[in-house]
Amino acid sequence: MTFWDLIWDFLKNLFSFDQAHPLLFTQFYFWAFFALVFALFSLIHSKPLLRNGYLFAVSLFFYYKTSGVFLALLVFVIVYNFLAAKLLNRIKGEKAQSALTAFSVVVDLGILAYFKYAYFLTDFVNNLFGLSLEVYDVLGEWLNMLSGAEIFRVDAIILPVGISFFTFQAVSYMVDVKRRKIEPVSNFLDFGFYLSFFPQLVAGPIVRAVEFVEQLHKPYNLSRRWFGIAVFWIMNGLLKKLILADYLAVNFADRVFENPLMYSGFENLSALFCYSLQVYADFSGYTDIATGVAMLMGFYLPKNFDSPYKAVNTQQFWRRWHMTLSRWLRDYLYIPLGGNRNATAGTYIIIAAVAIIGSFLSGSWWVAFGVAVLAGAIGLWAWKKPADRKLITTNINSMNTMLLGGLWHGASWNFMIWGGLNGIGMVIYKVWTGRTMARKVGIVTAFTLLVFILSRVTPAPVWNLFLVWLLVIWAGTVVKWAFRALVPPREPVYTLDAQFNVVLARKSFPARATEWISRAWDIFQTFVFITFTRLFFRSGSNLDPALANEQAWNTAKNMVNQIGGPWDFSKVPAMAWEHRAVLIIFAAGMLIHWLPERFKRRYRLAFSRLPLGVMGVLVVLLVLFIYQFITADLQSFIYFQF
Repeated sequence: MTFWDLIWDFLKNLFSFDQAHPLLFTQFYFWAFFALVFALFSLIHSKPLLRNGYLFAVSLFFYYKTSGVFLALLVFVIVYNFLAAKLLNRIKGEKAQSALTAFSVVVDLGILAYFKYAYFLTDFVNNLFGLSLEVYDVLGEWLNMLSGAEIFRVDAIILPVGISFFTFQAVSYMVDVKRRKIEPVSNFLDFGFYLSFFPQLVAGPIVRAVEFVEQLHKPYNLSRRWFGIAVFWIMNGLLKKLILADYLAVNFADRVFENPLMYSGFENLSALFCYSLQVYADFSGYTDIATGVAMLMGFYLPKNFDSPYKAVNTQQFWRRWHMTLSRWLRDYLYIPLGGNRNATAGTYIIIAAVAIIGSFLSGSWWVAFGVAVLAGAIGLWAWKKPADRKLITTNINSMNTMLLGGLWHGASWNFMIWGGLNGIGMVIYKVWTGRTMARKVGIVTAFTLLVFILSRVTPAPVWNLFLVWLLVIWAGTVVKWAFRALVPPREPVYTLDAQFNVVLARKSFPARATEWISRAWDIFQTFVFITFTRLFFRSGSNLDPALANEQAWNTAKNMVNQIGGPWDFSKVPAMAWEHRAVLIIFAAGMLIHWLPERFKRRYRLAFSRLPLGVMGVLVVLLVLFIYQFITADLQSFIYFQF
């Protein structure tokens, strides 16, 4: 083979798309790619327009290496929304602007629906009208005709990587332009760069134009300290992804979820908790790497995670988890539905749609009947008690938002259950906070007795599972109630500091210890609840959309049966020892997660202040350490499929 043949093979491999080997942050190939990108970037960073155009081209190449010909879809979304926003800014009249905004949102979400919900909609039509239609990729057929070659499969619709993230960014951009929160981006290269910036393109965070566009023409500035912070985030993300997420997945969690019936109740429960840590380490690990890479190029992405498993209730959890999605749902769904003010037509439309979708996914119209009865009862309550109307409206809109958030992750029964459970958790918290401790004890006791009776009258593993969980909640509630009854809270004591400012006096050790134990208990209960909902989330993931609904439900049902079924506790120590490496990794990951934020900030700053030589040696040592955990087949990031 000649020298030119070698060059040709290298270029062919460089510019070809390999579906089996997408461009991942965990590959050496990505870091070689980024090193070249950053080297050229360093030559032009002082010229904003040239820099943005260059990074736009790099981002398109990155997406091509990740998704192949779906690059054309990304380019279409960029071009369409750039032109639509320019037109929106020129036309006059509120109605015309609203109509164009609505049309643009329909186009963006229509693209998402075509690729993400085609199987669901086809099955829905087949069941409704007794047809036997099959999914056919009309768009792929058109593109094949235009190209004159069989590039796209037409017998299946493949979900493009990152489509949910860049379409949500496009929707927020159009709506914010309509709301006059931002002026349309005047330069196409700038807008294309914003919508396709490669570090966060395929798995977030969801970056709004108001947060990013103002950075486009700022002078490049990377201080010594920020360089160290950027390197820290990159290494932190790699450690999370390759040591926590991938190790737990490959060596334990994936095996159990693939065949729950082969494993004991203890192993199924352990796999569920391991997955809860895995999905956090995987997604936040991606965000950390994306944040560090963006910082090296002088751009700052919004915070996406804030130690979510430190949350003391479900509402706080969703303020800490995937924060950019939570804010997006709040600003573009929850508030337009009426928020905590009132119910709108959209509120009732979503209730009806959820009832129909739930009936279809479950295969029973009793679900729709149940939703209708529940909605009627709630409506009667709101009519009879106007004072409670605001609380009712807030909870309905919260529930609708969480259910649609579940469907955003996938059109399967399991994702609806996952979203619904999180919605119920938020509603219960809002209602719960307004009750006295005595009433809380009464409510929990009543529910515990009800589930106990059900577990005896109609024995089933699911009742056993709920009974154990309710007993834990009951014990914690009773202890809190008894403590508050025996040790009533004292009035706060204030004092003066050295500058004669009034400050709260330091609390006694027993008071601090009691608060710490109470907070730890709330965190534990919230973590257990969120972990339980992950059972339905994980069961619906990593599946062919054509088969997802049935397979996901069976996996979740089998795991519930195993966890809630009889346990042979004499074998638990032996099983724990067999999986000791996985359990140690899990325990270490959770302990690090629960470290105080001020402590994490200290070691992050300490790393950033290291001399460059010492930092380089430490990075090499960390890479060698991470390499020991790398599996034979690198795992894609979980949220690539959303």
